[in-house]
Amino acid sequence: MLKHIVMWNLRGDSAEEKAQAVQLLKHSFESLRGQIPGLLHLEVGVDSSRVDYACDVVLYSEFDSQASLDGYAKHPAHLRVREELGDLRIARHQVDYASD
Repeated sequence: MLKHIVMWNLRGDSAEEKAQAVQLLKHSFESLRGQIPGLLHLEVGVDSSRVDYACDVVLYSEFDSQASLDGYAKHPAHLRVREELGDLRIARHQVDYASD
């Protein structure tokens, strides 16, 4: 199994704008459930700590193989989400790792 974790900081000139961006990202990624072959689990978490070094949102997903994770990157549904989100992010961090 492969775990794919992505964390973002999002644009927003006000708390309301940032909250709207967070909800758009959350809804967009959650719409991928059931659409990507080999995607076993997907959850989106929104930071509640509000510490200055925290990211705004985290995506936690599990794939059955490296091939499935590679396919996800090129899948039309995932590409649609990337297009929808455009330049919403100001920072992105990613970790992929194998797990038993």
